[in-house]
Amino acid sequence: MASGNSSYIIVGAGVFGVSTAYHLIQKYPNASVTLVDRDAFDADSRVAASWDWNKVVRADYDDIVYCQMGLESQDIFRSDPLWKPYFHETGIYWMCRSDYAQDVLDNYKKLGRKADLAAVPIDEARKLYGGLFEDADYSDVKEVLVNKTSGWAAAGDCLRAVTREALHLGVKYVQAEVAELQFDDQHRCQGIKTATGEILSASHVILSTGAYTPKLLELCAESSGLDELRAGERIVAGGITTGMTRLDDESYGRFEKMPVGVQGYTAKTGPFIGSLPPTKDRELKWWGQTIFKNTREVLPGRHISMPPAERDYAQWNVSGKMKEDIDYANKVFYGSKGATWKLEKHRVCWYVDATHCHYMTD
Repeated sequence: MASGNSSYIIVGAGVFGVSTAYHLIQKYPNASVTLVDRDAFDADSRVAASWDWNKVVRADYDDIVYCQMGLESQDIFRSDPLWKPYFHETGIYWMCRSDYAQDVLDNYKKLGRKADLAAVPIDEARKLYGGLFEDADYSDVKEVLVNKTSGWAAAGDCLRAVTREALHLGVKYVQAEVAELQFDDQHRCQGIKTATGEILSASHVILSTGAYTPKLLELCAESSGLDELRAGERIVAGGITTGMTRLDDESYGRFEKMPVGVQGYTAKTGPFIGSLPPTKDRELKWWGQTIFKNTREVLPGRHISMPPAERDYAQWNVSGKMKEDIDYANKVFYGSKGATWKLEKHRVCWYVDATHCHYMTD
């Protein structure tokens, strides 16, 4: 890493961008670190995927590298006064249709980490947590992974708090939409150009641009003539539907202490579905199983998946078909318990996926 006298522009003030800025300014307090984002960090609504009601915080990964990173993250959430107020260690209840539970247990053992987790037989698992998941869909489930050290974080509140601390430490925040990257004669990135034409320069430029990344790289490849900038199939923007219901007093009393719920599926069936415990506002959340693309022509003859053109990514414009995905999630978790719940809040979360788990870094 360069010296503390270097300058950094970080495009994107979601969790990756803000965390990068926060750690850079801590390690290099004399460096110039600037966050650039299209939205104010304390806006009521943002397009960042990490700006959300809540997000899962877990280390229950069958990939050992992700497991190790998850454990390190949880250590910080439990011990650091900045992060700790936003972490809720409710546990996780993962219905496994593969050897997922055993892979997670093996990873913890290989990493030398002890935790309150176990692979529980279905009949025994149904009785846990007061039978909250007794009506769930257990078709093809082999066993249930119960990890009482996992949980969730109040994502939006946490992101704002860490951003404020980064600014307090000296990070600058510029609200602007980035239109292009700037390159020198050796094709080294040396800055950015905003949609209004302002140019900001730095010795290092870091893209934490989420679902906007494929579009930005296409535009930069066109303007710079550097075709290798194009994301191609390496990273693809996708959307997933989330939804919430506000629980009444009786339901909240029963679900208040619930764990994160996960319906785990095999690769052949599709992505897993999740349900998060109620927030302080008594809102219980799901995410759906369908991950969808929005393929459009970004330049003549160039088609990529990218968020809708509206400034807010049309994230609150959720179709009836998308809402059905959340209705289905409710059914496979709670059955008759959730049959009368009114799902009144929906959002499309746009994010970027590295299709071969190979993120573009340099």
